[in-house]
Amino acid sequence: MNVPDFFPAAAEIFVAVMALAIVLSTAFARDTARSLAYALAQFTLLVTAFITIFTLDTAAPIHGFGGMFVHDLLGGVLKLIVCFAMMIALLYGHGYLAERELDRPEYYLLALLMTLGMMVMITASHLLPLYIGLEMMSLSLYALVAFDRDSARSTEAGMKYFVLGALASGLLLYGMSMLYGATGALELSAIAQAASGQTANKPVLLFGLVFLVAGISFKLGVVPFHMWVPDVYQGAPTPVTLILSSAPKLAAFALALRLLVTGLPGLAEHWRTMLMLVAAASIVLGNLAALRQHNVKRMLAYSGISHMGFMLLGLLSGIAGKADFTVAAYSGAMFYAIAYVLMTLAAFGMVVLLSRAGFDAGEIEDFKGLNRRSPWFAVLMLFVMFSMAGIPFFIGFFAKFAVLAAVIAAGYLWLAVLAIVMSLIGAFYYLRIVKLMYFDEPSDNAPLVASPELQLMLSVNGVAIAALGLMPGTLLSLCRTALLSSSVTG
Repeated sequence: MNVPDFFPAAAEIFVAVMALAIVLSTAFARDTARSLAYALAQFTLLVTAFITIFTLDTAAPIHGFGGMFVHDLLGGVLKLIVCFAMMIALLYGHGYLAERELDRPEYYLLALLMTLGMMVMITASHLLPLYIGLEMMSLSLYALVAFDRDSARSTEAGMKYFVLGALASGLLLYGMSMLYGATGALELSAIAQAASGQTANKPVLLFGLVFLVAGISFKLGVVPFHMWVPDVYQGAPTPVTLILSSAPKLAAFALALRLLVTGLPGLAEHWRTMLMLVAAASIVLGNLAALRQHNVKRMLAYSGISHMGFMLLGLLSGIAGKADFTVAAYSGAMFYAIAYVLMTLAAFGMVVLLSRAGFDAGEIEDFKGLNRRSPWFAVLMLFVMFSMAGIPFFIGFFAKFAVLAAVIAAGYLWLAVLAIVMSLIGAFYYLRIVKLMYFDEPSDNAPLVASPELQLMLSVNGVAIAALGLMPGTLLSLCRTALLSSSVTG
């Protein structure tokens, strides 16, 4: 009997053990359970990040656990960013939750289980752990969205998300079962080999592919599976919306990359066409719908739909037979996903900063006169809005530039033109917030009250958006290196 090598999966094992430790420790420490759970969750994520860094390897990918697990640089980088994103999200939301007595130990336990699910998704090379990781992440998110049991809006959002999410999971599972039926394999490399040969049942494969793309589209929140995004973003507590809009996007990106690029390269012509339609529709609808929003969470929801459409442009721009163009396209998509997570963390962090006990900053009007209340945080929000609009020289500009360069290189000039035109239209609703901050009278003269930790991290977050825009080469190079050394590119 071969004993598996647990070292590559040390990060996942540590998170699972610490989740159990939080359950046991908080059961006995009733008086300090809330603060203890928060401290243990942050400690877990920090140590997991260090374990991930320690186990990073640029050598050839290592497959373990019977081919179910792949240890490569791509997975390591994405896991590392997921850990830091969750740490930042928990820090931003801690004071908000404590003021409303929602910082129960179960919140942090669900956040860790969700993180474990994302890590399993990112490192899966087999359909079974891929689906298990997806469900672990999704079930935790359903509970988090409905965590405020006294709020009818939160409960309604959780129910909507659960019903539609269960449907999407069913579609994805059905697609996976059709893949297995057509190829007789569950491991992604074996599926790729069978699908590229003559033995697989092509009609069944294509039907399965449709269901897979539908499931992936739902998890990314893109058209036509976007209907849950604005309602859930608005209804969930703001710290949960912050979590929902950030780290899971990286896991969904990994899901698309593993399933489509690694598992079905022989059907690339078909899934690229599907992604092209989905991406174009998402960019158009997301930007146009955001123009009419007055609630900032709904505006950022539609903005996120558009951004995920841009990210899909990178995935569909890989050119068969041209390795350099393909790696540039996929690394551009990965760079975009990371940039979006960084921007959306800062955006919702500002919403949390403007909120206080008894008041939620949900409307765009709440940003009126922010420059008079706090010039520094007005500058940070300006960085975020300029970056999301794609204005030079912020990280959002270079993310869009990398993706559009790949789209043009792939020969989809009309798609690049459409994306640029929609970006120009979409800049309006970002600049509207800048106008309110600097040119309108404040509707609320109350001072901004937030913990020093939140203010410091939000400052670092905002400055990073500007700094990485001035020096994007390091992150782009990291994305490229991760893809070159991963199992995705061979």
